[in-house]
Amino acid sequence: MRLLPRLIVASAGIFMLTAAYYRINTPGVMTDAAKAFLASLPPDLKARAMFPFSDEERFNWHFIPRVRKGLAFREMGPGPRQLAHALLAAGLSQQGVIKADTVMSLDQVLKEIEVNPVNERDPEKYYFSIFGEPSETATWGYRVEGHHLALNFTIVNGRVASTPSFFGANPAEVRGTSRAGLRTLAREEDLGRELVKSLTDAQRAIAIVDKQAYKDIITMASRKAAIEGKPSGIAFAKLTAKQRDVMDSLVAEYANDFPAPIAEARMEQYRKSQSNLMFAWAGGIEKGNPHYYRIQTPVFLIEYDDTQNEANHIHSVWRDYAGDFGVDLLGDHYKTSHQK
Repeated sequence: MRLLPRLIVASAGIFMLTAAYYRINTPGVMTDAAKAFLASLPPDLKARAMFPFSDEERFNWHFIPRVRKGLAFREMGPGPRQLAHALLAAGLSQQGVIKADTVMSLDQVLKEIEVNPVNERDPEKYYFSIFGEPSETATWGYRVEGHHLALNFTIVNGRVASTPSFFGANPAEVRGTSRAGLRTLAREEDLGRELVKSLTDAQRAIAIVDKQAYKDIITMASRKAAIEGKPSGIAFAKLTAKQRDVMDSLVAEYANDFPAPIAEARMEQYRKSQSNLMFAWAGGIEKGNPHYYRIQTPVFLIEYDDTQNEANHIHSVWRDYAGDFGVDLLGDHYKTSHQK
């Protein structure tokens, strides 16, 4: 009878080791998913999905509903489409996959509610591009991009850079259809508002940098993130313990869209930069008011904006000043290689 408990313990140990491996081996999962996806494609489609790592196209990212280079879901057969989605999932957490899938599905909502559409709405108009040859130990990258979704991953010697990462939602809250009430980025909105409303009048006078919300995120789809002037808003040090808890939850909401190793690295960035962190708000603070906020540090930047379509259209992004597109990882790599 003692054998069964031992087997259970041994099985649990194997499970935990396996789970730990896959939890920390994100580059391996990405590599396997990319290889499987490419192997499923006929030569002509594979050629459209692949680019040299040095190609300038790697930096040509955006979040508007335009035609992109790469291979779209709608151009794939059932098998490649499933493997493309596996590649998408390899770079995200379960929470992130749900958000990404929901973002893409909103194009169908727009297709139903827009009377005279200016842009084509298609939930399968999302493009996959792979830069370089997928390898767990070499240098390569991939991008998944379309309307309101832009995910950029760079893998260098088994390390992953995951920015710029953009999630948007239009409508932010679905109204007037069978999916009424759906809010894709609800916590990004609600936690930001909870934080600004928790501020005292004196704190709010510092945090609110403009009574009018900006028309969009300031950095847009720039190749390198930059905001002119000195950081503005209220310093993390000026927040109360409860307000800091809300800030923790807000930053974690963005970080936790990604696998545990990436999320933990982002939260470590956040913890180390709190002494220089600023929270800025623009616009009204009541639900339905056009509004904008940013969390700015010397290392990373989170921007969020909800002003378009009567403040029912969200844009949100996480940028890394030194690490977008893996620039910092590549710098370390080239430096080390040169020294050798």
